[in-house]
Amino acid sequence: MTTLLSKGNLPARVARRVSALLLLNQGLTFKAVAEAFGVVCQTVSIWRDKYLETGLEFLTNKAKPGRPIQIDGGVRAKITALACSTELSGYARWSLRLLAEKAVELEICESISHTQVGTI
Repeated sequence: MTTLLSKGNLPARVARRVSALLLLNQGLTFKAVAEAFGVVCQTVSIWRDKYLETGLEFLTNKAKPGRPIQIDGGVRAKITALACSTELSGYARWSLRLLAEKAVELEICESISHTQVGTI
C-alpha cells in the first residue's frame, strides 16, 4: 500500500483510504484514525472491512446502482438529425413536443418526453 501512496497520482479519496488503512496497520485505534481524517469510526471500520473482503479492489470506483440509460448515443444522434431536418409540413419549425411525437412515430425510440428531447 505504501507504493500506491508513493506514486503521487492517486485521487484524494483513494489516498485517504490507503493512509487510514496504513495507520490502522500501525496499531492506531479506529477513533484515532477517524479523528485524523475527519470521519466517524464507523467509516474507518467499513474501509477496513471492505479491505479485508476484497483487498485493494474496494479502492476503485464501482458502477453505482441506478436507472439504466434508456436513451443512448444512437438515439440522441437520430433525434438531433430529425431536429435539423426540414421534413416538417404545416409548421414553421420543430417544437420539443413535435420532435418527441415524431421520434416515437418513426420508431427511433419507444417513448420519449418533450423534456428529454430538450435535454438532448
